[in-house]
Amino acid sequence: MTYRLLMKLFALLCVHPVRKHQPGAIHHTQTRHPIVLVHGLLGFDSLLGIYDYWYGVPTDLRSGGARVHIANVSSSNYSEVRGEQLIRELDSLRAVYRYTKFNLIGHSHGGPTIRYVASVRPDLVASITSVGSPHTGSKVADALATVLPEGSPLRPLVAGFVDALSAVIEFLSGDNDPQYALGALASLSSSGSRAFNTRHPQGMPTTTCGQGPSVVNGVRYYSWGGTSVLTNVFDASDPMLGAGSLFFGFEQNDGLVGKCSSHLGVVLRDDYGWNHLDEVNQVFGLRGLFSSSPVSVIRAHANRLKNAGL
Repeated sequence: MTYRLLMKLFALLCVHPVRKHQPGAIHHTQTRHPIVLVHGLLGFDSLLGIYDYWYGVPTDLRSGGARVHIANVSSSNYSEVRGEQLIRELDSLRAVYRYTKFNLIGHSHGGPTIRYVASVRPDLVASITSVGSPHTGSKVADALATVLPEGSPLRPLVAGFVDALSAVIEFLSGDNDPQYALGALASLSSSGSRAFNTRHPQGMPTTTCGQGPSVVNGVRYYSWGGTSVLTNVFDASDPMLGAGSLFFGFEQNDGLVGKCSSHLGVVLRDDYGWNHLDEVNQVFGLRGLFSSSPVSVIRAHANRLKNAGL
């Protein structure tokens, strides 16, 4: 194989350019209510204003006419704590811009976070969309809870490290929300998720791996997720997610979340060729050669929301 062909193959593996909008698509993503993107565990809005968690997504949505805001809540904490922080942010946005409701899109722990908001403040929410979220818990969180049980001398050390890492992320993203890694672990475990679902059942399937109600309290519910793990040889995060996938046995997963655990409301698709970070176009847009573009999928969903009058 020639050097030129090798370079072409490298480009195909690494670079997935966002499709240019056609002239007729200038208002493709112009939803009635603004879109708010909510990050997951150890997430952020933008680091130093340079690197976005939702890599390439806000710019693409705005180019199609959408009003987009990127939330920044605690990088690690209970779902309810993160949800209350998001409510304060939404109330502020509503006061400043005179918005009435929001289309909330949450990745990973962002899913339970936005569900909490819809449960306690449905007046703020037009739609909920979860992306790769562990609505029935994550087996990785369960494994960590088993390895680090109450009373283990390692538990406070690991928790302290994660809290410190979360604080650094918050600092680099220009915020200072409180961090509590053990709260996040409790929320993302199977037992913690069951308790959360009892308190906030809206949108949850009533059958194993089924779909949930499409509308609850006037709020639309959607979800999707991925089921691939090692997707790009150049992505440094793939080995970590590959290790996480071992806890799922034969269950399809994205490295951190099982296929069925991602189900909420109308399940648009649960088997994209993405791992957990691919779902938000991380890292630097690296993903599988033949996989769908996360940016394009979110853009199409914004158009779905627009067509639904949301």
